[in-house]
Amino acid sequence: MNAWEPIAVEDTPACGAFGLWRAAADGQAPPTPLVFASPHSGRDYPEDMMAAAALDAQTIRRSEDAFVDDLICEAPKLGATVIAARYARAYIDLNREAFELDAGMFEDELPEFARSRTARVAAGLGAIARVVSEGQEIYARKLMFSEARGRIDGAHRPYHAALERLLAETQRAHGVAILIDWHSMPAAAARAGGRDRPCDFVLGDRFGAACAGLLTQRVERELEAMGYRVARNNPYAGGYTTEHYGRPARRIHALQIEINRGLYLDEAALTPTAGFEALKANLERLTRTLAGADWTGLKAS
Repeated sequence: MNAWEPIAVEDTPACGAFGLWRAAADGQAPPTPLVFASPHSGRDYPEDMMAAAALDAQTIRRSEDAFVDDLICEAPKLGATVIAARYARAYIDLNREAFELDAGMFEDELPEFARSRTARVAAGLGAIARVVSEGQEIYARKLMFSEARGRIDGAHRPYHAALERLLAETQRAHGVAILIDWHSMPAAAARAGGRDRPCDFVLGDRFGAACAGLLTQRVERELEAMGYRVARNNPYAGGYTTEHYGRPARRIHALQIEINRGLYLDEAALTPTAGFEALKANLERLTRTLAGADWTGLKAS
C-alpha cells in the first residue's frame, strides 16, 4: 500500500525515526507555505518494545492512525512538504510533550521535570502509552526511565527538531507557514457529542488559538463541498503539535485534521477498504486547492 516516492529524503542519522519528503530540491525554497505532518501513522515496532509487551503487534496496531501517511503521499508533488513518523505511536507518541510520562509505568523514579499529571497521562496515553484501545495494558513489566529517554532522544527530539526547522524555513520563504497535522479517529469517536450521524472530519484549531479562522474556514468549506460532514474541535481540538506550533501572531498556523477511519479502513482487520482511493483523491484535491490559495490574509493575523 505504501505509495511514497520521496523527492528528497532528509539525510541525517535521525532518518530512521521519520521520513521527510520535500516539495523542492534540498536547499531550495519550498514552493508553498504548506507543511504536512503525520505523527501517528508509523508502523515500526522495535524489538525492545515488543520484548516488554504483553500484547502482540497486531493488537497494539489499533492505536495507529493506519495508512494516513499513504493518504497524503502525493502532497509533495502538489507543493507541500511532508514529515511522517516511522516508529509506532505506541512506541513513542510524537503528538505529546516529550516527558509527558506515567510514573506508574516505571520501575525507577521519574525526574522532577516529567509531567505525570496531565489528562492524557491519566487516560494512559502519554508520550509512552500505557494502553491501547479498550484499555488493554501494553506492557507485561514496568519500564526503566532510561528506556523512555532512549525513545525520546532517538525519535521524539529529532522529529520535532526537523519539524521546527521546516516551519522556520517555510515561514522565511513565504512570510507564513501552514502546518496541517493529519490524524485518523475511530468511527465510534466520530459520533461524539450525541450526533445523529457521524462526522467525516474533525478540524482542531484549539478553538481558534492555533490558527486564523481563515484557514479553518477554507478547509471546512472545501471538505463540505465534496459532501463530507465536518465538525470543529469536538471531540478533538488539537494535540501537542497544534498547541505547541500554532502561533498565529508569529505567522505560523497549525490545524489538526482528524479523518473518520470508517471512510477508508476496516478497523478490525486494519486493512484499507474500497473507500481508500476515493478519499485519497479528495485529499489530493484539497491539497491542490490549499497549495494554490492566496494566504496573504494569514500574514496579517
